[in-house]
Amino acid sequence: MNFSEVFKQSNQLCKVSPDGKYLATCVQYRLVVRDFNSLQIVHLYTCLDLVMHMEWSSDSLFILCAMYKRGLVQVWSLEQPDWHCKIDEGSIGLVSSRWSPDGRHVLNTTEFNLRVTIWSLCTKSVSYIKYPKACQKGMDFTADGRYMALAERRECKDYISVFVCDNWHLLRHFESETQDLAGLEWSPNGCVLAVWDNCLEYKILLYSLDGRLLSSYSAYEWSLGIKSVAWSPSSQFLAVGSYDEKVRILNHITWKKITEFEHPTTIINTKAVVLKEVEKRPVVGSEDLSIHQLTMDNSLFSTQSKYEITQLPAQVPVIKPDPDRANPKIGISALAISADNRYLATKNDNMPQSLWVWDMLRLGLLAVLEQTAPVRCFVWDPHRPRLALCTGNTKVYLWSPAGCVSVNVPVEGSFQVQSLFWHCSGSSLVLLSKEHICLCYMEAGASCGHT
Repeated sequence: MNFSEVFKQSNQLCKVSPDGKYLATCVQYRLVVRDFNSLQIVHLYTCLDLVMHMEWSSDSLFILCAMYKRGLVQVWSLEQPDWHCKIDEGSIGLVSSRWSPDGRHVLNTTEFNLRVTIWSLCTKSVSYIKYPKACQKGMDFTADGRYMALAERRECKDYISVFVCDNWHLLRHFESETQDLAGLEWSPNGCVLAVWDNCLEYKILLYSLDGRLLSSYSAYEWSLGIKSVAWSPSSQFLAVGSYDEKVRILNHITWKKITEFEHPTTIINTKAVVLKEVEKRPVVGSEDLSIHQLTMDNSLFSTQSKYEITQLPAQVPVIKPDPDRANPKIGISALAISADNRYLATKNDNMPQSLWVWDMLRLGLLAVLEQTAPVRCFVWDPHRPRLALCTGNTKVYLWSPAGCVSVNVPVEGSFQVQSLFWHCSGSSLVLLSKEHICLCYMEAGASCGHT
């Protein structure tokens, strides 16, 4: 692996363009666009206030910068740097802003979720959609960009509207069979809309494009319910993570449960491997040090780590949640399925230091990675079964079916990796600390081993 120099960023605002050619970062009120390969600055824009959200258009030609405190959105053009667009929502305020799939409309949600305003960059026309619901994920587009589903709340009831994105006319409007809708998400093939209730009611509903209820699934009653949902890239499976520390897998034919994955405190499954991160601080004699090394070489004092295979049965570290606090740290908060649909990675909140990897072919546990610190972020390579994760320290971790590797980020100063994401080619990782970014370049054909 090779690492780039470090660059500044604010509010974790760092995005690679959809075509993979550019890297955009926000530093306070400045938007910096770099060539991804050379990391040379190609454009520099100055916004009117602190940027809270930044997003590329689907064709990589425009960048949207939202300043929620001011109720402002600014749009910048890469082809015409002198052109720009300013959208002011005025006294009605702004809580979220995003692109439409065609990259020519900006969708703004106003304060108190009074309405969604659709601004056209081409015709300068404005459209309004009333009653959008304030929820975890209340708006989603199909992968082909043709349709938008929007959760609505009217007269204390949940509704779903499906719009055609070409002209924003209403295709379907129907009442959702939920008590308090928490989120919705299209399947990758755009044929099915998954809708789930809030955590007090275990219910997930599957609707067709024309609003027909295909199926409804509930695992249990009278307890905290759904915490996370993830479609497989092929749309054949729907993984549902719950507060009862289990993941249930629904199939796309009957929408019935085909299996459930538990997260036990003691692992006895002989087909699973438990990989424990072991830290070791290198011992350096004083005669080996120079003033230059003391001031410049952070890696000299950094803690090295490697993975060791734990003998079974293995105990998984557990943190007991506080029942008196809201949003208890328990249950499956994050799910991710690999690009080839073969592997599922999960995180159970009351086992924060462990990452679980499941084999979707044999429907069983494959590996458990036990870290020395809580797992903050994990994401699959967009092309290969390779998982990257971070824990808020100076390391980046990679898992593949071949094994695991722990790599120290060799930069000056302390670079603590708070989050990460893959370049669309899978050839590199973008690492984010609190105020900086660093690129990690993968070697061609590299795989992970037990190190």
